[in-house]
Amino acid sequence: MNPSPSDVFPPIEPYRSGRLPVDDLHTLYWEECGNPQGVPVLFLHGGPGAGLSPRHRQFFDPAYYRIVLFDQRGAGKSTPLGECRNNTTQLLVEDIERLRQLLDIAQWLVFGGSWGSTLALAYGQAHPQCCTGFVLRGIFLCTRPEIDWFMNGMQWFFPQEHARFVAPIPEAERADLLQAYCRRLFSDDAAQNLLAARTWSRYEGSCLHLLPHPDVADEFGSDTVALGVGRLEAHYFRHEAFLADDQLIRHVDRIRHLPAAIIQGRYDMVCPPRAAWRLHQAWPQASFRMIDDAGHAAFEPGTARALVAATEQFKRQGTL
Repeated sequence: MNPSPSDVFPPIEPYRSGRLPVDDLHTLYWEECGNPQGVPVLFLHGGPGAGLSPRHRQFFDPAYYRIVLFDQRGAGKSTPLGECRNNTTQLLVEDIERLRQLLDIAQWLVFGGSWGSTLALAYGQAHPQCCTGFVLRGIFLCTRPEIDWFMNGMQWFFPQEHARFVAPIPEAERADLLQAYCRRLFSDDAAQNLLAARTWSRYEGSCLHLLPHPDVADEFGSDTVALGVGRLEAHYFRHEAFLADDQLIRHVDRIRHLPAAIIQGRYDMVCPPRAAWRLHQAWPQASFRMIDDAGHAAFEPGTARALVAATEQFKRQGTL
């Protein structure tokens, strides 16, 4: 079930967009929506590699917020699609700073879900002086147990979906599914890359919601989404997001003084609630809300309402 129109703000179009070359290989797509003189908010998409949707603009009051969105390296309209070279968490954090400086923004509210929450925490801990606060959903800390859960544990709740995920991998390679997929996703055979990426991405798309959404699984199986999600998720999983062990928890002190809202679906099978609970235990000053009738997806009704309520709460607390 999609959120009703009353759950999120009406669709809007960007008033400005552009492309930002960040090195000799990568060029980022970015856009701005809402009020050009409004309070800046940065939207960080998930994946890594999932890219933007026009619906992502709808979590924010366009009369109040200056809404900045961009496709991260290798994702969406950024080029080249699915490119893993020169693609690390530290470089994504630098990209955010380049975009902030390009747009002449002193500080912004940072909004991110799933991998977007990972990147929001990493960015905030590197540049706390540039952040006014955080809205974080479906927390993913990219620790080894979370990666193992995605690769293996989800079969306890999505056995058919996991069986389809495992099916292309020979029995002899199934003890390490991540490495088996990496061999296919990063081989020199483009057709093999795409097939593996589609299978990986459809697996995730099939497990996002509390109730089945076959249309979302099909969307995740499309070439554009699949190449970004499949290749980049495997790349970041293989390197544990280029983070030190439990880094995002250990460095919470760097952002503890900033307001934050943590929003988590109780039946989130992609990013199980324990990560959100661990973050809240380390950061009790942040508000914590468990959505009892939601899985992982941002647009499940209870989650969408909670995300909008969080951006509205920041609006009430701020000034324009």
